[in-house]
Amino acid sequence: MYVFCKRRYAVFVITIFPFFASAQSKLYSLSELIDSASHYLPLLVEKKAMVNSYNAIVTDTRHSFLPQLKLNDQVNVGSDNSLAGAYLPLGINPSVSAGVREENIYQPVSGNIAVLYSEYELADFGLKNARINNAKSNAAVQEADLQRVLYEMKIEISRLYFHLLKDEYKLAADSENIKRYENIYSVIKALALSGVRPGSDTSLSKAELSKAKINYNQTMGELNSLKQQLSYWCGIGANQMQTDTSALHSFVAYESVFDIAVDTIHHPLIDFYIKQKQAFLSDEKLINKSYLPKILLSGSTWARGSSIEYNDQFKSLASGFGYQRYNYMAGIALTYDLFNGIHKRDKLAISRFQTEASDYALKQEQLSLINSSLQANNALQTAENNLKELPVQLQSAKDVYQQKIAQYQAGLINLIDLTNASFVLYRSQTDYIETLGDWYLASLDKASATGTLDSFIQSIK
Repeated sequence: MYVFCKRRYAVFVITIFPFFASAQSKLYSLSELIDSASHYLPLLVEKKAMVNSYNAIVTDTRHSFLPQLKLNDQVNVGSDNSLAGAYLPLGINPSVSAGVREENIYQPVSGNIAVLYSEYELADFGLKNARINNAKSNAAVQEADLQRVLYEMKIEISRLYFHLLKDEYKLAADSENIKRYENIYSVIKALALSGVRPGSDTSLSKAELSKAKINYNQTMGELNSLKQQLSYWCGIGANQMQTDTSALHSFVAYESVFDIAVDTIHHPLIDFYIKQKQAFLSDEKLINKSYLPKILLSGSTWARGSSIEYNDQFKSLASGFGYQRYNYMAGIALTYDLFNGIHKRDKLAISRFQTEASDYALKQEQLSLINSSLQANNALQTAENNLKELPVQLQSAKDVYQQKIAQYQAGLINLIDLTNASFVLYRSQTDYIETLGDWYLASLDKASATGTLDSFIQSIK
């Protein structure tokens, strides 16, 4: 299991985080967004319908092996003229009555025949089980495909969620930066009016304030774009989208387990290819069984009536509508196509190439996930090393800014020194936000690669 343990060090808490705590009354956690998407996204509903369809095919396959029991009744009126001799079936056969005489008689006659026929495959040499297992394998592929799409959806929503958090934090940093430059502008304006500072400083500080507002607007635009993307996945209006950042307001780094191996059996992205390979192997078994002989048990009973008497006397039409003769028959039949060997060989060649291709697809997916896990380890190590240093950088930048603004008011430094200090503080805040975002995204990559995504999502409360 993917376990997150508290490290021995805590990461510095940015004071701007509470800015969003009460911005909206309705907050959505990562788990809530994913749950909403799992019920809303048409793609998932489509996949669920396909799973139900293939499960229904399993039931249909079972029922296809029920015995045949057909009841037919046919009433006819027509002439009855025939000749002795055999013929092959032509689709629609002429009269099967006697009707063999010297001349043609066109007097209409009536007839009635009812047949009850039953047929059952007494022995199919494993074909039934092969077909049912093949249907189950195809249903399992559809279920694995649903889980794969669901897993990919969770990854995508989580990635958007962490990008959204990063932009929300950056928006808060931009807001604080605006307030900082507004304060600088107020100080400079007061000093300029008193003649202590030149008027050009006012214009320069106003330009810096405008630039800070532009950065804020840019971040707001990116934030709204991310909300729209989440709205597409989750079905929640972009204007109602407010993520729950409470879990990260007092952020403490968690120790990611670097030596977690990729789950090569139960991982949803791998399981699909495993199920696909099993389905192709099931196809091969079905092909082997499909071209074996079949032993059929069949039976029939029938009754006939005719307006022609046994001595070739034509009676009234009404006399032929009743039943006059009754028969029954039962038998066992063996059926086998002598060309089945050729057809079987051709079908098996196709299926074996498909199985081979699916095996390579499975190996490629395993290789990709292992590579993703190793890359995530590297990204996590880099982010965690930086998170140890960034609090020092951020606190130092705050101290320098407070010193510089006091020195500027005392006339000891110029505006460039002050704005440089303000820029360093802003950059320190954004560096922290970027690194924090990188850590979460790397943790997401690690969890998704190792198959521990659900436990990771649950840890983001």
